[in-house]
Amino acid sequence: MRRVNVYAPILVLGLLSTGFAVVSVVAGSLTGPKRYNRARLDAYECGIEPTPQPVGGGRFPVKYYLTAMLFIIFDIEIIFLYPWAVAFDSLGLFGLVEMVLFIVTVFVAYAYVWRRGGLDWD
Repeated sequence: MRRVNVYAPILVLGLLSTGFAVVSVVAGSLTGPKRYNRARLDAYECGIEPTPQPVGGGRFPVKYYLTAMLFIIFDIEIIFLYPWAVAFDSLGLFGLVEMVLFIVTVFVAYAYVWRRGGLDWD
């Protein structure tokens, strides 16, 4: 019986989130407008007139993907700082040295990308 008590908050949270998602979808379909026209079904591009797409879907420059990957990599690396900050007192000198090495590694990678022109938007 004790094991069930440990997982009860997680189960309740899961049920609440699932219930909220279902109620939101149902309420949106019941209260939303039902009239569809050509303008409503057209793609919306921030107020700019939509342009026709090439047959193959068009090509994005590789620079676009590199910028996205750099953002993801640096974002994930910075997320590792939060658990360290929470457990800073219990880690002691070892944790401090490890985090300094980690931050130095991030800055070296950042400097490398910067020098190679990976952050230029031209």
